[in-house]
Amino acid sequence: METVQVTTDIWLLPFPVGQVYIVRRPGGYALVDTGPAGSEGAILQAIHELGGAPEDVREIVLTHAHEDHAGSAAALAAATGAGVLVGAADADAVRGRAQVPPPVIEPWEQPIWDRVSALGLPSAPPARVDRELADRDQLDWGARVFHVPGHTPGSIALHLPAAGVLFTGDTISFAEGRPRPGVFNNDREQVLAGYARLAALDTDTACFGHGEPLTGGAGEALRTAA
Repeated sequence: METVQVTTDIWLLPFPVGQVYIVRRPGGYALVDTGPAGSEGAILQAIHELGGAPEDVREIVLTHAHEDHAGSAAALAAATGAGVLVGAADADAVRGRAQVPPPVIEPWEQPIWDRVSALGLPSAPPARVDRELADRDQLDWGARVFHVPGHTPGSIALHLPAAGVLFTGDTISFAEGRPRPGVFNNDREQVLAGYARLAALDTDTACFGHGEPLTGGAGEALRTAA
């Protein structure tokens, strides 16, 4: 598994479905999403190759509760002792106490859904949640939380104003050479509103839940695509 450097302090670890961002923060690392269940070994190996140890992972931030984003949260929390943070409305799904509402599949999304479903992603084992995140919460490494429901009820994005970095989760993806709203949503109108809200931010680098990151002028690219 190849780790891709996005900025001086951010690395991308892509999986066949889903991807993980490793963020160097004061005193260690944060993870944004965890990939499917079984990804923890590759993630810990990537941390090791960056010069870190499991205990250097301080926080695991989940943009939402889908299995390709939260699948390895329980294993990574056990291996690292890191706190698990997730949007409040998805917290019980991560804990295994509730189900994420199923997506409304648009007709044009059906072939994509069929391809992804055929991969047979494992369910995400229940994980503890140490902090339920709300809109405008601040994390101690400079990230601001944006609650952007629509993909799931508790979907969040993270914005680092000082660095000009945006982690979009699945509210925005990068496909066919441009940013676009994510697919497989509970409420597409909410996703479009969330896209517009995130596109208005001062962003130089956009890190998507699916698709390669945009480095340099990302905010303008988001607004142009909108």
